[in-house]
Amino acid sequence: MAPSLNILEVLLGDRVIGTLTRLDADQVLFAFNQDFIDDQARPTLSLSFKSAAGSLITQSRQTQTKLPPFFSNLLPEGALREYLAKRAGVNPEREFFLIWVLGQDLPGALVVRPADGQTLPPGLEDELAPRQSNAPLRFSLAGVQLKFSALERAAGGLTIPARGVGGEWIVKLPSLAHAHVVENEFAMMSLASAVGIEVPEFRMASLDEVEGLPEGLPATQPNAFAIRRFDRTHEDGGKIHMEDFAQVFGLYPARKYGALSYANIAKVIWTEAGEDDAREFVRRLVFNALIGNGDMHAKNWSLIYRDGRSPRLSPAYDFLSTLSYIEGDGLGLKLGRVKAFSKLTWDEFDYLAAKAGLPQRLVATTGLETVERFRDTWTKEAAHLPLPDAIRAPIEAHLSSIPIAQRRS
Repeated sequence: MAPSLNILEVLLGDRVIGTLTRLDADQVLFAFNQDFIDDQARPTLSLSFKSAAGSLITQSRQTQTKLPPFFSNLLPEGALREYLAKRAGVNPEREFFLIWVLGQDLPGALVVRPADGQTLPPGLEDELAPRQSNAPLRFSLAGVQLKFSALERAAGGLTIPARGVGGEWIVKLPSLAHAHVVENEFAMMSLASAVGIEVPEFRMASLDEVEGLPEGLPATQPNAFAIRRFDRTHEDGGKIHMEDFAQVFGLYPARKYGALSYANIAKVIWTEAGEDDAREFVRRLVFNALIGNGDMHAKNWSLIYRDGRSPRLSPAYDFLSTLSYIEGDGLGLKLGRVKAFSKLTWDEFDYLAAKAGLPQRLVATTGLETVERFRDTWTKEAAHLPLPDAIRAPIEAHLSSIPIAQRRS
């Protein structure tokens, strides 16, 4: 008996570049279209499909239940995945069907849609109660925290579109597990901007300002964090392609912490994006070490393709101090030979430079400059930021102990 097939088209911008095919037993295969393979001026889907010689890697391995890693990383994780899958009536582990229903508003310039025009997977619509089948299929930006695409209202405030498609902002709801995450992220992004790091437009919004929030979400805290999407053009909502570093290295999201080091990421940025972006990488790395961010994993670093082909380091996102939330003393990935904040010396940055092939002077001068800028900014701005003492005090203690923050004699 011939296998039963489901086929999804993969679009990069307005162009169909390939297909995701589901075979029997939930096996999934991705294949590029021949015209995309033959096009020497083709846009870049991912550096993970670029060979050492610079050619397009066209051979794709078959996966079981999960999508290939590049596509799996487009889907949300954790509680957000469970919530969206439940709203859509999809098993959260069957990623082919999850991207089927969420594929209209993925990160970057990708769209995934059924080749035969079906709006829902076969049989799914019959299985859903009428209220469920009409339920909004919300925005699918990858991540764990509950977040939704939103449009800015002419009269002020934000509204979540009826089907979660086409928003220019991301609205991140308060954490159900940790207090003051919204205020924390707002404060850390404010500090980052003052230090000279490239950040998108962002603001803290009262939940009362946000229309169209899903029903049944507990309002445990009063504010949401809103950040403008840097993968959308502000003028017309056009799409700009991007990928995170789990996608770059072909890793599944579950391996976002242990499989890479910051030297791996730095080497790609230096090779593909150049000196200015390498400096910006070091600036962000030092900044996040100083605030005690233990969650700067592979998915919290991204490349953006503003011209469709050439990668640049994307604007910064997901900066917050995790000292009050995560037990232990360390970064999300290994820096040099260590993860522990208490062992983070300038010798480890020299080691990172050597491993990544970066000029040692570039890393050292950028790092020291960032520490000085941070000290000045923290002294001037910390008291004016909406940080409760439960977050501010651990940062103060951290700054007095982390080796790179200590003044040299």
